[in-house]
Amino acid sequence: MYCRNCGSPILLNAPDVCANCGANKGDGSKFCPNCGAPTTPEDTRCNNCGTPLLAEEVTPPKSKLVAGLLALFLGTFGIHNFYLGYTTKAIIQLSVSVVFLVLGCCTVGISCIVTAGIGIWAFVEGILILTGKIDKDGQGRPLGD
Repeated sequence: MYCRNCGSPILLNAPDVCANCGANKGDGSKFCPNCGAPTTPEDTRCNNCGTPLLAEEVTPPKSKLVAGLLALFLGTFGIHNFYLGYTTKAIIQLSVSVVFLVLGCCTVGISCIVTAGIGIWAFVEGILILTGKIDKDGQGRPLGD
């Protein structure tokens, strides 16, 4: 996160004012809060990263911890990818898991292997999220802590 007034980096858990210029978080219109690129008061989106600049459009970052825990515990169903905005990947994980769980009564061996494979995929994604290797949501915004 960056100060909208002076462009200095601001930690997410920092006080409500910029340590560099003293402006309240969110005050100003000279810099993008996502990437720190210069903006003008007329800009509705950052020309560098595309982040919405209007206060009513700005949303808080997705939590890295929540995404990681969702991946570890409910990842087989793609819940973490829905949360992060990776809808296509989430639908694939959900569909494959549900289909093979339903077909499990007929094809036990294949269902177990495929469902376990999806579970391993989700587990690895959970570890990557928690270690910071996956650090952006589906819209390219950095994950918060």
